[in-house]
Amino acid sequence: MAASDTERAQQQIDEIEALSSIYGDDWCVVDEDEKIYCIKISDCLDQPKWTLCLQVILPPGYPTAEPPIYQLNAPWLRGQDYTELANSLEEIYVQNLGESILYLWVEKIREVLIEKAQSSDPEPDIKKTTEEVDEDDGDDFLLDYQPIQEDQIKMLNYMTSESQEDEELPPIHHGNPITDRRSTFQAHLAPVVTTRQVKRVLEKLYENKKIASATHNIYAYRIYCEDKQTFLQDCEDDGETAAGGRLLHLMQILNVHNVLVVVSRWYGGILLGPDRFKHINNCARNVLVE
Repeated sequence: MAASDTERAQQQIDEIEALSSIYGDDWCVVDEDEKIYCIKISDCLDQPKWTLCLQVILPPGYPTAEPPIYQLNAPWLRGQDYTELANSLEEIYVQNLGESILYLWVEKIREVLIEKAQSSDPEPDIKKTTEEVDEDDGDDFLLDYQPIQEDQIKMLNYMTSESQEDEELPPIHHGNPITDRRSTFQAHLAPVVTTRQVKRVLEKLYENKKIASATHNIYAYRIYCEDKQTFLQDCEDDGETAAGGRLLHLMQILNVHNVLVVVSRWYGGILLGPDRFKHINNCARNVLVE
């Protein structure tokens, strides 16, 4: 057993060395100890139109027994595009079980980007990919989870007047940004009592160029329906897999209702791994408590 662990470790070392020599500066070691790597992939060398960042974590069982854990990052990569690409990567893994597959993954992604560049797809909004948030180095807002107090929960349960019109735009509160390794997270909150208000608030937020340019705008809402004694709730990942569900789960734990929380993330080019979920939740929690 030990020999196979050693063999796997050696296979990983060999693969990483090969990739770093093939891809040069585009290949980056995020964390040697945790085996986290990142590669920037684009459709061509001279003037790339489509670029994407692939982050991989190599678990101890890779390549013989476990697949790499990966994340695809690009502001334009949403919905259908994301699903199709993820399916292609899964397929490559299944077809090459037990083998080193990172090179195949990178070249598959490059193929997709080249197809995009050659097809009639409009170019991605470059402003979105380069806009870096530098107004606030919000490091002093990095807070760890603390148990929430009972009176804070009471404060969280927004009471919205019965007479409020469906169409009325609720007040929107913006939380303090959190910045970590050039990624910035900021939460926005609004009291809502109907799904139409949710839509109004989202539309209003997207009117803000900075929010519209975020890599991800993750949101979740919970509305309590008095007559049915049930919750109307939903969430959206916006390309950050599972983030919306985690945000909704946080709101359920805190027992908040009649509220919409949106967390914007501006990606700064350095992958954060699981820390990004901590920042999304901390942002949301802070804005709820405020």
